[in-house]
Amino acid sequence: MATSTSCVVLSAEQILSRIDSLSELLEQCVNDGASVSFVYPFNQDKALPFWTGVAQSVARGERRVLAAENSQGALIGTVQLILSQPENQPHRADVAKLLVLPAARRGGVARELMDALENCARQERKTLLVLDTATGSGAELFYHNCGWQKVGVIPGYAQMPDGTLTGTTLFYKTL
Repeated sequence: MATSTSCVVLSAEQILSRIDSLSELLEQCVNDGASVSFVYPFNQDKALPFWTGVAQSVARGERRVLAAENSQGALIGTVQLILSQPENQPHRADVAKLLVLPAARRGGVARELMDALENCARQERKTLLVLDTATGSGAELFYHNCGWQKVGVIPGYAQMPDGTLTGTTLFYKTL
């Protein structure tokens, strides 16, 4: 069932003021098995420095963080648009860390975040987006269903939170 959700771009100050909620979101996703760069055990000791670094990157203009809030204003998801690219790639951005609270999944939140991210990318004059995700994950099917083009798979690229190796599927989308 879809819920009433709004997507907003968070400033560095807003990230720091909501760091506990953002850390809880990341902690729930990792502990639910999301392959988003972390392994078990995962807790606030890893989440807080991660979000502090993200806030610093936002302050430097290197990325945008989009947040999804429910009708009560509670944080239920985030995604990041990494704008900082090499000099010969000013037209592209990377998509990272699409996170939705396990309890809020299957309600259209991820799709709303990705739609908002694509609009943000257009405002930043980006015409090509790239991302990677764990091969065989629900996220892989999700990106395909959102119109992303699969480039290929790199086997054994990363560890899942439990330490097992997984392939990574690369995707792109032209805006």
